[in-house]
Amino acid sequence: MASLIDELIDVLDKEEKEYQDLILLSREKTPVIVKGDLEKLQKITEAEQYVVGKVTKLEKKRVEVAKDIAIVLGKDENTLKVRDIADLLQSQPAEQGRLLEVYERLKATLDEITTVNNINKSLIQESLEFIDFNLNLVKGVYQEPGTGNYTKDAFNSTTVSEPGVFDAKQ
Repeated sequence: MASLIDELIDVLDKEEKEYQDLILLSREKTPVIVKGDLEKLQKITEAEQYVVGKVTKLEKKRVEVAKDIAIVLGKDENTLKVRDIADLLQSQPAEQGRLLEVYERLKATLDEITTVNNINKSLIQESLEFIDFNLNLVKGVYQEPGTGNYTKDAFNSTTVSEPGVFDAKQ
């Protein structure tokens, strides 16, 4: 059992370090989004995908270890949480402390990455809204003013004076 706990602690620690790398990449991405540097954004996204691949492998390993621990403890693997495992380690305070410490670090890191990603998401959304606004503005310049010319089916019969300049959604 002790080796399984050590393995769980090791996997959680490695996951936390990979998430720290994702935080660095996400923070690096923020000014790139503001600048609109698509080439640099592409490179950062590729680096993020590489780290996410490593996190995915670690997550699979964590699930396997947790499943093994659940079997040893006679608990349901689907409901057993790290906090529950730590509670069961009261007779082994050193391992309990190490497990809780890495668990809390990982939890704080995940909260931080969520915050940074929400900031980047907002910046991207604002950029898209600005682009959409500009496209609609430019498209509006090339349209004739509405004259109220409707067909018998109640469709506006006004045409665009320069068709094909932009195909922006209104």
